[in-house]
Amino acid sequence: MSAKHFSAALEALLFAAGEEGMTLNDLASTLGIAVPAVREQIDQWSTALAADRERGVYLAEFGDRYKLLTKPDYADLIQSYLQDAGSRHLSQPAIEVLSIVAYQQPITRIEIDDIRGIHSAGALQTLLAHDLISEAGRKDAPGRPILYETTPAFLDYFGLQTLDDLPALTRTTERSAPATDLFASFNEQLNADTDDDPDAAEPNDDTEEEHDTDE
Repeated sequence: MSAKHFSAALEALLFAAGEEGMTLNDLASTLGIAVPAVREQIDQWSTALAADRERGVYLAEFGDRYKLLTKPDYADLIQSYLQDAGSRHLSQPAIEVLSIVAYQQPITRIEIDDIRGIHSAGALQTLLAHDLISEAGRKDAPGRPILYETTPAFLDYFGLQTLDDLPALTRTTERSAPATDLFASFNEQLNADTDDDPDAAEPNDDTEEEHDTDE
């Protein structure tokens, strides 16, 4: 694999991995390249990425994990976007992930992905940015994955007093249930609440998002 193709493949993988990032061993295994070669290439790419003023992201290392992050120079711009009133409207993928977290919390990204059948890193980042979910420690399992739970802002956003006010699920609530089973009851209740209250928050169902990069 050429250096150029390696950089593109690495960027795609880390973008898909989202806040979980990937370890050097994971990258080497996925790319089919020896660990020393990956380490050498990743160091070169990281340096070039940080120095390139035409790129808005950089490579960060947290412990044994690599993550793709936005550069601090654009923090104000990103914060302004996230605080924009229009961005508070959630897309269907974000609502779907949020409903899973609400009913199954605390839950890891991998468990959410298993329920949905697609990657959820982008939607999780959106929900974290809106303070609708937060990290709830790490699961006692291989890799110590991050657990997620809803926040007080989640209750305010949907007009709930406590989590006990969540609409009852009419379908199975097993972790193996399709995401649509969890999403359907939650979304039906949200739509019902919105019909009664014109000021209630509405998810933006018009937003189309690719499965691997939903935001």
